[in-house]
Amino acid sequence: MNIPLTGKTQDELHALMRELDLPAFTARQIAAWLYKKKTSSIDEMTDISLAGREKLKTNHTVARLSPLRRQQSTDGTLKYLFPVSGNRFVETVYIPEKERATLCVSTQVGCKMNCRFCMTGKRGFTANLSPSEIMNQILSVPERDTLTNIVFMGMGEPLDNADALFKTLEILTSDYGFGWSPKRITVSTIGLLPELKRFLDESLCHLAVSVHSPFPAERLSLVPAEKAYPIEKTVELIRQYDFSHQRRASFEYILFGGVNDDLKHARALAELLQGIPCRVNLIKYHAVPDADLPGTQIEKAVTFRDYLSARGIISTIRASRGEDIKAACGMLSVDDQIYPK
Repeated sequence: MNIPLTGKTQDELHALMRELDLPAFTARQIAAWLYKKKTSSIDEMTDISLAGREKLKTNHTVARLSPLRRQQSTDGTLKYLFPVSGNRFVETVYIPEKERATLCVSTQVGCKMNCRFCMTGKRGFTANLSPSEIMNQILSVPERDTLTNIVFMGMGEPLDNADALFKTLEILTSDYGFGWSPKRITVSTIGLLPELKRFLDESLCHLAVSVHSPFPAERLSLVPAEKAYPIEKTVELIRQYDFSHQRRASFEYILFGGVNDDLKHARALAELLQGIPCRVNLIKYHAVPDADLPGTQIEKAVTFRDYLSARGIISTIRASRGEDIKAACGMLSVDDQIYPK
C-alpha cells in the first residue's frame, strides 16, 4: 500500500504522526519537504530520523508523477498530460506571458456539467482527482518555479470536487505549504451554490463564474446546470460578499455569433451584474465536435466590450492561447485514440 503524502494538510500530517508514533514536529518537517523543498522521495527528508523515514516508507510515498507528454503551441503555451489513478489521464496547461506564468489545473477526469460548448464535458465524467493528484500537477510541471498564478479552470468543475479543492487551496496559501497570497489563485465555476457559498466563506481566492448568457432559458441551452443553479441566484449570492478589496470576482462569457453577442445581451448582462465590482472576460469560442455553435466576429466582440465598459463594468477580450494544441478554453479532453491506456 502506497498512501500519498503529497496533498495532505498539516492537520492530516499531525494525525499521521500520532498513528506512526513519531514526534509531532515531524509533521511540519514533512510539509516543508513536500511543499517548500518539493522533494520527490522520503529518503531525501534527511532531518527526519532514519527510523522515522522507514516507518513512513512502510505504507506511504511522496507520490510525485512526471507528465507523460508535452505539447507546445506556436504561441508558447505548453500542455502536459498527467497520469492519475485508475489508468486515467488529465491535462494541465502552462501559459507564459511577459510578467506572468499561469498554470491551468484540472480537478476531475471529465466533467458532469456537460456544457454544450466544452469538449471536457462531452467526454463525460469519470472520477474526482485526489488532493495528491491535483497538487502533483503543480509540483511536477518543469516550470513550477516560474509560476506566478494558478487557475482552476482545467478539466472538471472545481466546486464539484470541493473537499479536494479546499485542501489544495489550504496547502497553496498556508505558511506550512506554498505560502502564496490568495490573490495569485482563481477558482472557476458554473455556480454550484452550496459549494460556492462555502468557497466565499472560507477562501479569499479570486472567483470566476461562467455566465455565457444573461437569459435563463438560453443559458440552460448552453449550460445545463442552469436548471439546478440559476445564474440569477449565483449572482444574488455573490452580491452578499465584499469584492471591493483583496478578492476579485470575474464573469466568463464565451461569445457565439448570432446567439449571445448582440447589444440586447450586453444590456441584460450589465443589468445582471449591476453594482458588483467585477470584470467580464469575453472569450473566443473554440469549436469542438458536435457543437453547432458559430464563433463571433471581432467587431461584435469589441462592440460588446465597449458597451459594458461604458456601463462601468471592466471588460476585456481574452487573448486565445494554445488553440493549435487543443489547450484553449473548452478544448481540454483526454482522447483514448491520442493517449492510449
